[in-house]
Amino acid sequence: MPDKLHLIIAGVVLPQMAGESAPPFQPMTKNLRDLLAAMVPHGRIECGEDDPSTPFELALAQANGLPDAPGHIPWAAFETGTTGTPCAFIQLCHWQVGADHVRLSPPDDLALDEASASTLLAAMAPYFREDGITLAPHSKLPGTWLATGEVFRGLHSVSMGTLMGRHLTRSLLDGAGTPAATLRRLQNEMQMLLYTHPANETRQQQGLAPVNSFWVSGAGVLEQLLPAVQGVRVEARLQAPALRGDAEAHAQAWQAVDADSCAALLAVLRAGGQANLTLCGARAAQSFGPAPAGVWSRVKHILGLQPLWDGREQL
Repeated sequence: MPDKLHLIIAGVVLPQMAGESAPPFQPMTKNLRDLLAAMVPHGRIECGEDDPSTPFELALAQANGLPDAPGHIPWAAFETGTTGTPCAFIQLCHWQVGADHVRLSPPDDLALDEASASTLLAAMAPYFREDGITLAPHSKLPGTWLATGEVFRGLHSVSMGTLMGRHLTRSLLDGAGTPAATLRRLQNEMQMLLYTHPANETRQQQGLAPVNSFWVSGAGVLEQLLPAVQGVRVEARLQAPALRGDAEAHAQAWQAVDADSCAALLAVLRAGGQANLTLCGARAAQSFGPAPAGVWSRVKHILGLQPLWDGREQL
């Protein structure tokens, strides 16, 4: 059993629907109840609707000691171990273009396979090379590529996680006078290229949405290798059902998360190890640490009484 564990859980609550008041977070799973009964809040991250990173991403960056300036978290460099070279993730996506808006669909909805992604990479890479950008496959997800080039040094990038299901505003798509101008031009060129690409014709025959653009995220540079902090565990199984607003699937995912990830953290806590928990929603991330070792805290822990934090603050 590890003696140190920081569990970061993303998608802990279903998103608030338009016109609805946000219900308080009410944990119903046993191990999570026991954790909150023995822990106290000790840190909170709050994000506005237009912030370039999600609370989950900011919490994970802080836990790993990454630079966490808004829009400048070098995720691509960190996740791929790239040092000294500016880089970013390029992710294929589908833009739903309306009469007066553009909406970004979740990348998972593309159901893109490796063969199709490789075909599109071969078609798109020469255009990027003309602008000094090299593309290489990344095992994270088919259609997610590691892009390297000077254009990514200091580039302000917006996480896809903040944009799912939202309208893309003019300010997000207008890169005039900034390093993003090159990428906006490439987006326009790729939209024309992909419009008639055979891979998209095949997809549409199969009833799948066409790949018609890409998004840039995680841009930046790390001058030296920054290994992931030991003991940080990410739990992402709640994200997909939370994003879809699927209450039944979300509840089932919570049961699974509680049975293993929360149980593991509770075991560390009860063994006297260093246990930390961060619950991440769409607008905030709330962190918890062990309660002071007073008599009442121990009684609450043993008896499993009500949590010290009841979720009144919106996630």
